[in-house]
Amino acid sequence: MGINHDKRISEKIVNKSFFWYNKKKKEICVMEELLNWMEYIEDVRQAKKVCHKLKDILVIVLFATLANADDWVEMELFAKEYQDFLRSYIELKNGIPSHDTINRVMGMLSPEVLQQLYGKWQEFLNRNEGEALKKIICIDGKTMRSNKRKEGKASHIVSAWSREDGFCLGQKAVEEKSNEITVILKLLDRIQIKGQIVTIDAMGTQKEIAEKIRNKRADYVLAVKGNQRMLYEDLRLYFRDESILKEIREKKGYSSTKEKAHGQIEKREYYQTEEIHWLSCKKEWKGIKSIGMEKKTIENEKGKHEEYRYYISSLKVDEEAFRRAVRGHWSVESMHWHLDVTFREDANRTLDKQAAQNQNIIRKWSLSILKMIELLKSGLSMKKKRFVISLRPIQYLEEVLSI
Repeated sequence: MGINHDKRISEKIVNKSFFWYNKKKKEICVMEELLNWMEYIEDVRQAKKVCHKLKDILVIVLFATLANADDWVEMELFAKEYQDFLRSYIELKNGIPSHDTINRVMGMLSPEVLQQLYGKWQEFLNRNEGEALKKIICIDGKTMRSNKRKEGKASHIVSAWSREDGFCLGQKAVEEKSNEITVILKLLDRIQIKGQIVTIDAMGTQKEIAEKIRNKRADYVLAVKGNQRMLYEDLRLYFRDESILKEIREKKGYSSTKEKAHGQIEKREYYQTEEIHWLSCKKEWKGIKSIGMEKKTIENEKGKHEEYRYYISSLKVDEEAFRRAVRGHWSVESMHWHLDVTFREDANRTLDKQAAQNQNIIRKWSLSILKMIELLKSGLSMKKKRFVISLRPIQYLEEVLSI
């Protein structure tokens, strides 16, 4: 279960267990399928020294996280308080594991294996769904600030987030944000993106990343800022020409939205064009077919403020797809916000980097579950849903298990 766990072995475990369990009855609920499937995850601990099954640890961590527990001590307290309920789903042959044991085991489990488990849950949910639209796959990084040791650096997690599914397709850890480019390339190798649209902020706007996306038969919408200075200046000057903007507005390639929120009016205008013959560096960006701009105008009591963002894309002009991609990238930032606000990730003091990465996956998994369920009334925030579950864990976790 270590960080260098052989990927081929983990995939063999996943495929073998999924093949076996697919022979079972189809009517069984998704979570119950997954609980059974957990039995087949490899546990590399010495068998003679194992007092608590890996499945027991995973269920405690997932259930406790949903029920508002944020650290290992709270998870142990949750398990002790609701052990009769837990025994309906897990064995707990030797009682409740201590918080130190939970931490140690989560530090031994390969994040790749846990990510595959999380992914299998999503596959179970989507197995009967059709694919109506190209999905937006948003790639972005987040630093786990409280994970920093005195002599080291905090882990930086790069995630691939499916906007439509509200689900993390995969993640990779890196010691420094400056190494994010290399990690994005490795992450793209591990996830299925064929036929989808990948969005990345300006740091990931690199020629080799665009090439990787196109080689995997996906499209990209990449933000352009100062790190690609000449490209940025070309786009900025081009979209300053009002005659060009007027021409785009009169043709296919323009859309706009207007919203009122927080005492201000936000108007967003999206411009996209395939007129890129003039772009001097276009041959350097594999598959580039269009360029675009988002103009955001904010009106409030202080006056009017305008913001501009520029993009390159492998998409032909499609105002709806371009708008969805540009606006949809916020969903990965929203996920990062939930990790901090809903799950208090930046306050967590887990120093073991592998255990911290696994907690990060569990939190993303819990967020996906919380988005699916309604508790008491509609419109509750994710944070309040966790609080409601903590009031009556048995009742509400059984509701979760019926998904």
